[in-house]
Amino acid sequence: MDYFLLDSAEVLKETRSTPEGLTSAEAEKRLAENGKNKLDEPPKKSFAKKLLDSILDPMVLMLIVAAVISLVVAIVNNESFTDVFIILFVVALNAFLSVIQENKAEEAIESLKVMTAATSKVLRDGVVTTVKSEDIVIGDVVILEAGDAVPADCRLLESNSLQAEESALTGESVPVSKLTHALGVPENNSVPLGDRKNMVYQGSTVAFGRGKAVVTSIGMDTEMGRIAGALNQIENEVTPLQRRMAELSRMLTKAVIGICAFMFVFGIIRAGHLTFEVVLNTFMIAIALAVAAIPEGLTAVVTILLSMGMTAMSKRKALVRKLNAVETLGCTGIICSDKTGTLTQNKMTVMDAFTADNDLLVKAMDLCSDAFLAEGATESTGEPTEAALVNYALKCGFDDREMKTKYPRVGEIPFDSGRKMMTVVVNEDGKFVQYTKGAPEILVERCSRYLTADGPVPMTEEHLRLIQERNLAFADRALRVLSAAYKVLPSEPTVYGESMEDEMCFIGFVGMIDPCREEVYDAIRMCKEAGIRPVMITGDHINTAVAIAKDLGIITDRSEAVTCAEIQNMTDDELYEAVEHISVYARVQPEQKTRIVNAWQKHGMVTAMTGDGQAREGLVGLCTINRLKSR
Repeated sequence: MDYFLLDSAEVLKETRSTPEGLTSAEAEKRLAENGKNKLDEPPKKSFAKKLLDSILDPMVLMLIVAAVISLVVAIVNNESFTDVFIILFVVALNAFLSVIQENKAEEAIESLKVMTAATSKVLRDGVVTTVKSEDIVIGDVVILEAGDAVPADCRLLESNSLQAEESALTGESVPVSKLTHALGVPENNSVPLGDRKNMVYQGSTVAFGRGKAVVTSIGMDTEMGRIAGALNQIENEVTPLQRRMAELSRMLTKAVIGICAFMFVFGIIRAGHLTFEVVLNTFMIAIALAVAAIPEGLTAVVTILLSMGMTAMSKRKALVRKLNAVETLGCTGIICSDKTGTLTQNKMTVMDAFTADNDLLVKAMDLCSDAFLAEGATESTGEPTEAALVNYALKCGFDDREMKTKYPRVGEIPFDSGRKMMTVVVNEDGKFVQYTKGAPEILVERCSRYLTADGPVPMTEEHLRLIQERNLAFADRALRVLSAAYKVLPSEPTVYGESMEDEMCFIGFVGMIDPCREEVYDAIRMCKEAGIRPVMITGDHINTAVAIAKDLGIITDRSEAVTCAEIQNMTDDELYEAVEHISVYARVQPEQKTRIVNAWQKHGMVTAMTGDGQAREGLVGLCTINRLKSR
């Protein structure tokens, strides 16, 4: 159901809940009926099944056949069983090494899951209670505060300046301001995930503010569950190493059978007569050649080398579950990478400023911010955009702790999504000064003066044109722009209202972006040197994606980037033709990533995907393996 189109009362009715939440008894009942708030996982293989899968490898089957033949030959010729034992030892070593390594990786993953088990605050029996996130049910009313992970898909009932960081789902590097009223029905009856401002989703976190929300979907019914479901439907493919080993097995089988047949016929012809003894001796010679032709040590050598690679990767903090995956990484030709948090720092940073007085601009931005520097901290805490402003002030020599002590705040008009502004009034040595920050196009309309190097002057058309030009220049660089204004008040205000935000003096603005991680530049370069093509797939806006991709050297021209809408209009065949010329995909929904990967795989390319925070380890790891392989 499209809960974002309903008002709060209708949502509560549909979920059979109340603003005070559920009773404990009702929650227990729903938990028993609907199950845990968990994503489905594929069934785990038993130890015996893993062992059997290892034995059913074509090369291992050849070794088993060789062992049986060696056993027959030893019995017929009354010889020792040394060859039989050696071959069976190789088979057992290969199987157990593979299974033991896989079990160790799975145990490490399970331990991480236990360590990171999440909890949430919900209203049960009208009282705030902390429960395991997996025990949340539809109809639970969740209490959300800054820093909380959203445990399920929820419709907001209350929002006090609540902003959610949804980059895991949408790729948006900037937190989204949330609201509580029902959304209007669009013309095409479809609202993209990133535009559902009255919903919060599993996999996102609260970046700022607080609120209450009623749970509308849990487990596999959530947006995150849809993604997990799509991934679970992907069939396991044979790795390049497994394909080559299978090809080698088929080739050896044909060669051995051919040689054995030739030697048998040649032996009979050479003997000149056909007796049981001649046939038996010739047959045993052919069988001995067959056993000698099978490389018994190859399988063990490959398994040991893969195990060593798996151990080496773990030392680089990369956990590999499947042994064959190590070799697959070395064959990678395409690596599809997320942007936010992977190629970028997932931390807004001020990159440029436009003002006649940078000190006043920094001062205004710092004081008109709710982010703060904790004692002894070198980076601020708070909503990412405001934290970026406080960090910028510190970089410019203004310590937030000293600033807010020296110029205490005496009143404020909080930010809201309607005004797109925030105002504070501070006491500066007995004078009351108002600072306002907001979107340039909104703020400039409320300013009657413009700050120059010589001081404030009346705002003119020339000033407006200059502000617009610089704003557009920042936008072309995919910078998010925040402007500031001020005015000196005759006395301390007794009433705070929007009328205060008129007749101000425009100071200037800053441009910020989620910057690239420093180590990624080298990682991209190493990728290209190793023959790997990096591709960016992000849910962020195309202008931001193109700017970051150009900066990193992933693309050189805007024509190498496409949006979600363009992909949707392509058939699979058209996408197959297009992927070779595209290196940036923007505004992409998670489920569309599989189409892109499938298109590359149809080109015969081994394609890897790397996610948040793994750019350095993932990209460099692939480059290193490819380099070793090429040697």
